[in-house]
Amino acid sequence: MDHFHLMNVFVAVAEAESFAGGARRLKMSPPAVTRAVVALEERLGVRLLTRTTRVVRVTEAGARYLEDARRIMIEMEEADAAAAGVNATPRGQLAITAPVLFGKLYVMPIIAEYQAAFEQTTVSALFLDRIVNFIDEGMDVGIRIGQLPDSSLRAIRVGRVRRVVVGAPAYLEKHGIPQTPDDLAKHRLVASSGISPTNDWVFQSSGEKLTVRVQPRIVVNTNDGPLEAARQGYGLTRLLSYQVAPQLASGELKTVLGDYEEPDLPVHVIHREGRHGSAKVRSFVDLAIERLRADKALS
Repeated sequence: MDHFHLMNVFVAVAEAESFAGGARRLKMSPPAVTRAVVALEERLGVRLLTRTTRVVRVTEAGARYLEDARRIMIEMEEADAAAAGVNATPRGQLAITAPVLFGKLYVMPIIAEYQAAFEQTTVSALFLDRIVNFIDEGMDVGIRIGQLPDSSLRAIRVGRVRRVVVGAPAYLEKHGIPQTPDDLAKHRLVASSGISPTNDWVFQSSGEKLTVRVQPRIVVNTNDGPLEAARQGYGLTRLLSYQVAPQLASGELKTVLGDYEEPDLPVHVIHREGRHGSAKVRSFVDLAIERLRADKALS
């Protein structure tokens, strides 16, 4: 059998953790899928999968081979696309992910501009305040905030943000401006569980980490809830600088404890295709880089 075909079958079975699932994905019969995997194992002289009555798992050798096989398949797709001239015009489905509020404020305008320019594309956007697995959830492009783990994904830095404590001018006039993180104990606090999953708020003083245990009066699982509470003058909240950039610019909110802020967090555009990637991905990535780098709220 063709080596690439065998590799493709193995990847489908490994990702589905099932021979039947791999067969459905490839629209092949389960016996044919089983024969292909056995043929590949015999060719390599190593067991790639362990079979049980319920699930199929990759062996240690299989995990290494799976990583290499995925890379080879992507490179072959890129080569085919380039040779066939697919790169000339962006077309097809593009899947994008970003944090919820970042997606609303920054990514949606880019998607609208991209769609207006390339009408042969369709876009599905997944905005979630969690790390999305590119392979499992079929993403093409993503925006991530914070330090990136080691990964095969390609990352381009486009900006930076920071964690800031903010409050409305009327609230600060009435309750006073905290001078040190310890002063937060005297204030009403609204926390976003996405930004601060625990009650330990971390600051920095003279290059040293400073952790303060706070007692929020309200904890919300979204970022726009605490933002609205602070804007209405309820109390102080801690969010990322881009999330409050319009309110800071208009004067609705003001930052406090600026001397105790942690180091900036990087913002990256990430994708999994190489330099010869499909036009739909490359064109969106190029547009996103240009627009995000030009935004003063991310500089």
